Amino acid sequence: MSEISDFEELRRAMAENAEQPEGPARNARAEVLLAQAERLNIPLAVIEALGHQLKVYNYSSEKDKMFVPFARLLRMWDERPEDFDAYEAHSLHWVFKWMSSGMLGQPHIPLAAIEKWLGEMEHRYRLAGYSQRAVRSAEFSVAAHVGDLPRAERAYAAWLAADRDAMADCHACELNGQGWWQAVSGRDAEALELWGPVLEGEFTCAHEPHSVLSSSLKSLLRLGRVDEARAHHLRGLRLVRPMESMRGAYADHVEFCALTGNEARGLELLAERPAYFTDDGHPQTRLDFLSVVALLMDRLTARGLGGRQVPGPTGRSWTARELGAYARTEALALAARFDARNGTSYVSERARARMDQEALVERLPLGVRSARPGSTAHASPAAVSAPAPDAAPAPDGGSGLSALLAEARRLSETLRPNAVEAWAAVARAAEGVALDARDRAEIADHEAMSLGPAGAELFDRAARLYAEAGDPGEALAARARAAYVRALGGDVDAAVAAVAEAYDEVLALFAESGTGVRQTASVLIGRARVLMRRVIEPDDSSGGPAGGGAPRDTVLAEAEAAAREVLALVDGHTGDDVRLASRAAEARAMLAELAVHHGDLRSAAGLFAQAAAAYVDAGLPWFAVEYEARLAGLAHHLGDTEEAERALRAALEHGGAQLEPVGRAQLHLQLAELLGGRELPAEAAEHALEASHWADEAGESPTVGAWARHLLGGFLLRQGRWAEAAEVLESALLDLTAETHGDGAIVQTQWWLGDCLSELGEHRAAAERRLEAAETARHWPEQQDHATLAHLAAESLGRAGLRDEADRAYARAGELWRSVGNVHGLVRSLRARAWLALSTQDTEDGESAEDGREVGRELMEAAVAACESALRTAADEESRFRLTEELGHTHRQFGDLLARSSAEDAEDGSIQAAFEEALAEMEEAVALFASLGYEALHSRTGAELAAGWLEADLGRTARAESRARAVLAAYANASPDDETTRARQAEAEQMLRVVREQEDE
Repeated sequence: MSEISDFEELRRAMAENAEQPEGPARNARAEVLLAQAERLNIPLAVIEALGHQLKVYNYSSEKDKMFVPFARLLRMWDERPEDFDAYEAHSLHWVFKWMSSGMLGQPHIPLAAIEKWLGEMEHRYRLAGYSQRAVRSAEFSVAAHVGDLPRAERAYAAWLAADRDAMADCHACELNGQGWWQAVSGRDAEALELWGPVLEGEFTCAHEPHSVLSSSLKSLLRLGRVDEARAHHLRGLRLVRPMESMRGAYADHVEFCALTGNEARGLELLAERPAYFTDDGHPQTRLDFLSVVALLMDRLTARGLGGRQVPGPTGRSWTARELGAYARTEALALAARFDARNGTSYVSERARARMDQEALVERLPLGVRSARPGSTAHASPAAVSAPAPDAAPAPDGGSGLSALLAEARRLSETLRPNAVEAWAAVARAAEGVALDARDRAEIADHEAMSLGPAGAELFDRAARLYAEAGDPGEALAARARAAYVRALGGDVDAAVAAVAEAYDEVLALFAESGTGVRQTASVLIGRARVLMRRVIEPDDSSGGPAGGGAPRDTVLAEAEAAAREVLALVDGHTGDDVRLASRAAEARAMLAELAVHHGDLRSAAGLFAQAAAAYVDAGLPWFAVEYEARLAGLAHHLGDTEEAERALRAALEHGGAQLEPVGRAQLHLQLAELLGGRELPAEAAEHALEASHWADEAGESPTVGAWARHLLGGFLLRQGRWAEAAEVLESALLDLTAETHGDGAIVQTQWWLGDCLSELGEHRAAAERRLEAAETARHWPEQQDHATLAHLAAESLGRAGLRDEADRAYARAGELWRSVGNVHGLVRSLRARAWLALSTQDTEDGESAEDGREVGRELMEAAVAACESALRTAADEESRFRLTEELGHTHRQFGDLLARSSAEDAEDGSIQAAFEEALAEMEEAVALFASLGYEALHSRTGAELAAGWLEADLGRTARAESRARAVLAAYANASPDDETTRARQAEAEQMLRVVREQEDE
């Protein structure tokens, strides 16, 4: 590190250090700079270096170090105030406030010393002529901290009553503190009203809205405004994450996760900040952090996850239970130190209350990847699941088992979703109990239903037991079920043969009145299901439909006949029998599937609608979900988005609590895509959010969840919610893969993320994302996206101050634009490079600056030439219009560049020559825009005014006045509601005033 030799070099070094990230490295550099300032032997240099050191300490985890440099500054002020310039004198009084709040956060500093310091602050502010507003604010902080609530209320009122002056905190910080007090006092609505101007961006500072966003989280949750709370978490966390000094605000976000069922997200936040467990430079924020760590660990333990490994202080591994106990002990020990200093129990009471909070929301989806701790993926991807019933009570002799049997039969008779589980409870209760053949048949039958393809042998057993019990019809129905699950297992031909035998037998039995419609319908629907498998399953040997190589038309016809036979049997017999109603509904759904195979999509959609309606009418809405989802897909394919939307909403409604998480995720995802296509991004975002949540619950974060987050980020971006979108898109990129989602999805996500980062002012990061996307798009056959991304990356590099990198990126984009025949992109890249070249004169002198001006001129000339060449060969009127407009903008920018290119210290003749050239370009622009008529009015008047200012600078006041009046005349009949119209009129009036003043001189 080189030695600093003069004051200006020291100031540059301090300014550079101030821009570095908060933390020990920046603090250490400030200490070195102070030592070098002392060697300059300039009192003001030492004062400024001490002020710099004090500032970086305050905005770091080493706040306890700031008292020493402040004491030294105060001593220097008292001894030689004339060594301080006006800025440093102001700064010295300003940081008095930091001292008072900083002392409160250090329990080793006696309360008497803090009160004495408060008096010293009041005295010195009076001497300096400052208002008591900042003093009363500091007094309020002391009173609120120790729990002296009456004094806090008095100080709060005095704070607000005192005049704002140069020592008052900025509006944003004041509103933060005022809102905090309202929230602490239980007035959440009032708090949010006070915070409103900060949250809306009216007032900001280095730490706002960061702190207000975190402070607002619990108030929003308590008021039930959960969507806003989610948004504030995503926005606020993004702001505080890179700022080491904001441990208290970071703790608020961890607390939010603990209170909203997002424990996994909370663990991720702890893992990002291991130093927060042990940094002891500011005990108050360490107490805040440890308190919410204890809360989070207790929530995990309450979920049965106390033994889970969690991130904690480095040096050892931690379980949730162990970390919770450690954090609670440490937090209460710290609180006790504050209370011992304060002479109250207030800090400990608040710490305990914070650690012992109950959840405010059981589960609040955030949109970022965060599976529930300890959750497992559901094995079945079916849309509807059966909720697990409460554990079966121990049977009380025969009566307990009888009750369980009665309940299980009631549920299976009415086709309730949890009938199989109820029969499982019967089976557990019946262990060791002698049952008759009918009971054992039903137990085996329902156990087989829970096993899918593995249940064939149990169905066969059930069939034997039904026969033993004297119910041959139900025995045949069980055999048909066995055949169907064998077909599901892939043995379709054997299943066809088996079900055909059961089918022949049941028809004969039914004809002899040996069984009823219900049992016969069970066999017929079983046969139809097996024949539908022949439609779906390919034959391994022939590649055609299964069934011994039967022709496809035959397979389709047999399946259709089987489905229609079911309808013919049950028609007129359903009544209140939900089982028969369900058979009819399923048969219609089969006909719908067959219509799809025939290519008759409209008939298929109608039949799916009938099937779904039949299930709903029968009181079995959860069975309608699958067919409503199929209907939605067909309707969308047919262009009937309204019907698709209706069907998806119906599926979500009818599935209710019975929907499997993965099924719910897929339905929400389809609805999100549909609504997004209808330009309803707000509602689409809600469904994408739900899709991401349920995908996480299903263990599908890397697949469905990633795609849902990709969509959610795009929908948030379309609403201008940049910070939220960026958080979600970054989360999506963790799981998106080319193999699963396609590289197009990855490029689009990076593209959107680059747009968000650009809007947030994170230009270097935006450039990185856009360059990554461009690198992938480089390999695509179509290069339009590659060119666009390269151009956007260049824009971001330029805004990040990386001029050389930006120029290379624009050059690359220009070649790409040329290769795809996009003249507009090429011209814009050339113009951008021209401005970059000119910008060197702002930082360089002499020959380099002159070179930059010449390069800028050459690039603008190339842009004009490219535009004119394309215009000569334009094929249609629209192309000519757009190219003429582009050429007008190029001449306008060329004129601006020429006017800017004249050095301020150049000879008058050189400046006049540059202005003359610039004016010629402006006149070209005016003429081109004028040729386009009314559609280019704003562009023409903008160029006209630019030309007028050049005329005024050249002393041609009459011509400048003429141009101003021409602009006013152009807008004589224009609507005053147009913002550009008003701006142009105001500028023209201003030009007239300036010209008159020039003429009067």
